[in-house]
Amino acid sequence: MRIAIVGGAGTLGRYVTADLVERGHEVRVLSRRSEQYPIDLVTGQGLAAGLDGCGVVVDTSNASAPRRAAQVLVEGSRRLLAAEQQAGVSHHVGISIVGCERIPMGYYRVKAEQEQVIEDGPIPWSLVRATQFHELVAMALTAAAKWHVLPIPAMRLQTVAAAEVARVLADVAEREPGGGRLQVAGPQVLTAAELARTWQAVTGRRALSVPLYVPGKVGRALRTGALTAADADVRGTRTFADWLASASSRPGQSA
Repeated sequence: MRIAIVGGAGTLGRYVTADLVERGHEVRVLSRRSEQYPIDLVTGQGLAAGLDGCGVVVDTSNASAPRRAAQVLVEGSRRLLAAEQQAGVSHHVGISIVGCERIPMGYYRVKAEQEQVIEDGPIPWSLVRATQFHELVAMALTAAAKWHVLPIPAMRLQTVAAAEVARVLADVAEREPGGGRLQVAGPQVLTAAELARTWQAVTGRRALSVPLYVPGKVGRALRTGALTAADADVRGTRTFADWLASASSRPGQSA
């Protein structure tokens, strides 16, 4: 099967690409940095050529700048789905966030809107909703620790390894479109403070943890576990601590 991975050069996209290649599929990496199939979701440039002959599209695209999220993910999805229709694509697989409709702010609101665009679009679809990636949490903590302070909001998370989410996306890409949402979550529900302590213990980084109060509806949703999935369809097996230890031990890698 010929499968296009939109955003295939990103963290998640690279894992999906490798997984599908290993399974014997012909995979095209479509991204702004792709040498063979460069695309731009904002303008639609390159989509026709990149999708030509593809039966399935897995969209792992992301917005590098928050202010462009709606432009890339919402309007970009409309352009992508229209191009897929022209190319005769039979299955669109999207990635979203567990609980995004319950967090009325920024990126989460954009992801909920993107889901609606996919659902209302012309291509038979499947959606994989994942909890926050281990990679994202580690990146945020590493960035904050440069200032020797870790702002810690009161929130509960169920982080999962991107590689485990990629495996589910690859599974879904091989199936017939189901028109439903499959939830993938990590093996543990931990507070942000517990994740920060785990990160410090494994990496040896020193920084002062400072409680960060998030007011209103957003704060209540975060505190009550809106971004977790007790009823997840697929549960990852790699804990944040295990993933950190593995990432820290790889040459040239740091968590």
